[in-house]
Amino acid sequence: MPYDPNLPQASTEIDAVQMRGQLNGLKDLIDAIQTITAAQIDAVNTLPPGDPAAVTLSVSGGTLHFTFGIPQGQEGSSGNDGAEGPPFANAVVDAVNTLPAGEPATVESTFDGSTVHLTFGIPQGADGLPFANAVVDVVNTLPSGDPATVESTFDGSTVHLTFGIPQGADGGDGMDGPPFADAVVDAVNTLSPGDQATVESTFDGSTVHLTFGIPAGYDGASGNDGAPGEVSLQQLEDAISDTSANSNGVDTLGMVVSEPPTQAEVQQIADKLDELINALRR
Repeated sequence: MPYDPNLPQASTEIDAVQMRGQLNGLKDLIDAIQTITAAQIDAVNTLPPGDPAAVTLSVSGGTLHFTFGIPQGQEGSSGNDGAEGPPFANAVVDAVNTLPAGEPATVESTFDGSTVHLTFGIPQGADGLPFANAVVDVVNTLPSGDPATVESTFDGSTVHLTFGIPQGADGGDGMDGPPFADAVVDAVNTLSPGDQATVESTFDGSTVHLTFGIPAGYDGASGNDGAPGEVSLQQLEDAISDTSANSNGVDTLGMVVSEPPTQAEVQQIADKLDELINALRR
């Protein structure tokens, strides 16, 4: 028989059958109680300030489930201003991350007590238009040891490039070159009257090659007609044929030039050239 909390009634004799039935019914109720093997908090809800705290529980499969309701505290009064924080001495960019095109740029910062740490997120640009040409606008020489650089711009159809290329480091002293045994005048060019005389030299490993530029003299004023001459055409031709002897008074250098040539040797060559020019002008 099921358990009846109203039995036995007051002031009645104990009935063994009735009492046995009540005890068996009570045992059945005890046996039906689930065994609790675990407890679990399903949720903690924040209630408005002043509400009473609440808790609900249920049993499922041997687990006791709790749900708490905890009221938040009343808003406190404003506190005093805190002490001034320490100054930071440095800012460091910890990372720069590339975001998909179109996303907004981001920056995150933290402070470890002395250094501000920054992490940037920069969206990549959208794909540009195809270009049809590339032009190198300038190539600049950078100091030796600097990293090479390249800058580019795009005007809608052409990529413009500016390169910076570091010059090489100075090399060590080279070996002494071979002495030269000869000097050759490759050309003597006539310059305009009033121009400065010039000389250019090259060295092919054994011979110094010279190219001179000698200015022509200014045209002189026309003289008066002279008296009829008494020189025949044959005498004139003979005189002209002997004009090459005008340079006979100029001695040859007969020198061996050092390698490299010294300033004194080059000056000696220039002096001999002046002597030759003056002899040819007579």
